Amino acid sequence: MKSTLLRRHALVLSAAYGLAFACAAQGLSSLPTADSGDRWIGTWAAAPQPAFPGPPERLDDRTLRLVVHVSAGGERVRIRISNTYGRVPLHIAAAHVARRRSGAEIDAASDRALSFGGRPGVVVAPGDTVLSDPVALTVPALSDLAVSLQASGRVEASTTHALAQQTSYVSLARGNATGAAQLPQSKAIDSWPFLTGVEAEAAPGGAAIVMFGDSWVDGDGSTPDANARWPDALAAHLQAAGGACAHLAVLNEGLIGNRLLHDSPVVHAPRAPDFGRALGESGLARFDRDVTRQAGARAVILHLGNNDLGFEGGVAPAGETVSVTMLLAGYRELIARAHRAGLLAVGTTLTPVAGTKVLPNYDTPDKEQRRQQVNAWIRDSGEFDAVIDVDSVVRDAAYPAQLATAIASQDRLHPNDAGYAAVAEAVPTSMCADISSTRR
Repeated sequence: MKSTLLRRHALVLSAAYGLAFACAAQGLSSLPTADSGDRWIGTWAAAPQPAFPGPPERLDDRTLRLVVHVSAGGERVRIRISNTYGRVPLHIAAAHVARRRSGAEIDAASDRALSFGGRPGVVVAPGDTVLSDPVALTVPALSDLAVSLQASGRVEASTTHALAQQTSYVSLARGNATGAAQLPQSKAIDSWPFLTGVEAEAAPGGAAIVMFGDSWVDGDGSTPDANARWPDALAAHLQAAGGACAHLAVLNEGLIGNRLLHDSPVVHAPRAPDFGRALGESGLARFDRDVTRQAGARAVILHLGNNDLGFEGGVAPAGETVSVTMLLAGYRELIARAHRAGLLAVGTTLTPVAGTKVLPNYDTPDKEQRRQQVNAWIRDSGEFDAVIDVDSVVRDAAYPAQLATAIASQDRLHPNDAGYAAVAEAVPTSMCADISSTRR
């Protein structure tokens, strides 16, 4: 099915890969990321977000075992822990990293205790993110790691990532079980509290592609625990290609419900869901934190705008109307900021939404007309360094305003595993050498 779909629809990838980008990376000093010489790259990431409305989950003195699927491999690793939305200091008493076997079980021989400035624990101030010291650990590309954290004292999961599409675990008993081969007396969770990144020491030519966007990037509609999200599928595509592509990591900075121009719709419309602040800040507001500060980032793939249109007149507060002109201005701002940070800016067309019932008033003829206008600009303006025409890959040939049935998930808004794979496989691997050679 996928090969037929790709033959039917052409990928538009017009690139000026030889463009010399500015080397001054602005706004990178507030968080320690790449070492001198820029030998580190992010290999896994999750965008931090506030908890959904209601009492936050309590994790007092519990051990978290968070399962992540890396993209590129390496021989040394380190992690990022975030208290971005915490109201009080986060006390991490112990942290370990290991290769995962299955479930909550780790390969005990690979278990490594982590330190922070030489100490076994760390206090993360409200609003801060910390980076662990590196440890020697062979991490194969496309493999699973288990990051175990013991959070001490009163702990609320106020900084998390809700749509993990991955089962992780939390101990039921209090105390430090970070080094246990099998986490005892645990329960499953489907989020990633506090953990926002895993970095690997890069091989020559190593670099990271940051995928920045909404629930499409986040992996909504993919099979849980299958690592079939769009960024995972792209990482697998690049690894299969080998050569320069095998040294490229793919980072998932998607956030469910995220918009380009507006923050989470705290004041929601009548009879609409209450998301509070959980859908995060706008893409414009979080871009520097989630993209330009990623270690080893050389390119960003932008996929935002569908929710800006879809939320209007439904989930969004009154007055948050979105014109085509406003969206184009937002894209231009992100392109400029990517270039100032030395990143290749890759745009993606907005995808069909007809037939979705996931949110009120998401799909209207007027919004479809604006989507087509935005897509025409993305394809033809030449303002992005390259364009991936996702719309042409996933739309129904007979009814282009909706997703092709074979690749649509049940909500008709997001693709299924086959859809994400089709979009990933449409990305030409000829770009890999250019991304690897780009210097910030």
